[in-house]
Amino acid sequence: MKQRRAIASNLCLIIPNATLYHFGTLSSTMHNAWMRSVCGRLKSDYRYSAGIVYNNFPWPEKLTEEQQQAVTDKAQKVLDVRKGHAGQTLAWMYNPETMPDDLKKAHAELDAAVDAAYGYAGKADDAARVAFLFKLYGKLVAKK
Repeated sequence: MKQRRAIASNLCLIIPNATLYHFGTLSSTMHNAWMRSVCGRLKSDYRYSAGIVYNNFPWPEKLTEEQQQAVTDKAQKVLDVRKGHAGQTLAWMYNPETMPDDLKKAHAELDAAVDAAYGYAGKADDAARVAFLFKLYGKLVAKK
């Protein structure tokens, strides 16, 4: 078998020492609403950046161990469900027309855990979530 070599570009981002909690939060509707709001675009594709999207994302401040564990557990469940669809691509798994029901349910449970970590009880739409996050962001900026 021929070995392939690849060189990652400056568009490849990593989070050293990331945990399942980080994966869960970054995979949540909360973070994705933030990303869709502040992210740049090239054509119609999102351009995630560490400087604008990640570094300015207001993570939950008063997170209890139980809340963090709940996000961690639900993040693991998402990965376990995805593993149950081995052989399928992420594009297939996350296509609204083909997304398996068990994966939808796992993400809904993850979103509920992340919302609880934030103490968020607002509407499920992006606009309400982004307004909530910008209030948190404003408090963080005011502290500095």
